[in-house]
Amino acid sequence: MFLHNRLARPPMLLILSIGRRPYTKDLGLENVNIALDNKGRVPVNERFQTQVPSIYAIGDVIAGPMLAHKAEDEGILCVEGICGGPVHLDYNCIPSVIYTHPEVAWVGKPEEQLKEEGIQFKIGKFPFIANSRAKTNFDTEGFVKILADKQTDRMLGVHIIGPNAGEMIAEATLALEYGASAEDVARVCHPHP
Repeated sequence: MFLHNRLARPPMLLILSIGRRPYTKDLGLENVNIALDNKGRVPVNERFQTQVPSIYAIGDVIAGPMLAHKAEDEGILCVEGICGGPVHLDYNCIPSVIYTHPEVAWVGKPEEQLKEEGIQFKIGKFPFIANSRAKTNFDTEGFVKILADKQTDRMLGVHIIGPNAGEMIAEATLALEYGASAEDVARVCHPHP
């Protein structure tokens, strides 16, 4: 555990929790002729239909991040699609949160992916040490980093490490979903002490 950039006390236990797998065993998919992909997931089309058009799949059994809020969005869109409505989900706008202390949250693309895709971008970074609320709460470790298109200023990714990152990432998700620029978000009045 780090406090003010110094090791406060050595960790007593480290939990490594990686490598989630879809739980598709014992669903009886072989009885309805639905084959799994090489990672044990159920392949679906853009409307969440499986190889059997009357059977749909969402959530942790299909490709994409294994997140409850992603599955919820997929479920709503799946039902809307079954009823004849449009189906569109931008997986780039699905936020991820690691509920630790400090919390870690992100949405959009990381720097490495933007570089690989040849996208010119700029970086804005704000440390929590400069935030009055963080100072008041004596919880100043962390930062907010915004990646925006160098030409258009459209937000491409947001990464937050610090207290309440899971709540703060919601505003960034909304901004990415609706194509806001970094300037748009900066001009919003954000309350603080």
